[in-house]
Amino acid sequence: MASNNHSSFGIWITGLPASGKSTLTAALKDKLRARGVDVAVLESDALRKTFTPNPRYDEEERNTFYQQIADAGTLLTQQGVPVIFDATANRRSYRDRARKQIPHFLEIFVDCPLATCMARDPKGIYRHAQGSTTATVPGLQTAYEPPESPDLVVDCEDEGLEAAAQRVVALLVEKGYIR
Repeated sequence: MASNNHSSFGIWITGLPASGKSTLTAALKDKLRARGVDVAVLESDALRKTFTPNPRYDEEERNTFYQQIADAGTLLTQQGVPVIFDATANRRSYRDRARKQIPHFLEIFVDCPLATCMARDPKGIYRHAQGSTTATVPGLQTAYEPPESPDLVVDCEDEGLEAAAQRVVALLVEKGYIR
């Protein structure tokens, strides 16, 4: 339930795989918790295991998956639970769906060059995809559509993610979503 120090909101943290979305999400969650705001994190890798146990990563499956994530986030925010979406969501339409459904919504773009993401590659996504004819990794074989007007841009090469998390908190305060 919403406490007296915040309203429910949704924050979609988007960017290429290995751009720093999960690290930013963790830092943001910690900063919010320190302010007495508990958030639910909808992390795409974890949710895929439930929503699509045998993912194909094709356009149809991605459409269904991201609709499910947006709907889950909407239900949570309607119950007063703030949500952070930690998900690439390579199409703008996936993120726009959540924006239309959640009244207090922010889209945060972790801007990171593909070469940097590929060098990081903690899950081996890019390494595996480079040798595959069936892979559909956003930014490599499948298009990634960056936000046209994100609420905040994080430059992964010039800004620490702790500082970026603090900027997100400041934006939440500015918008009146938290105190």
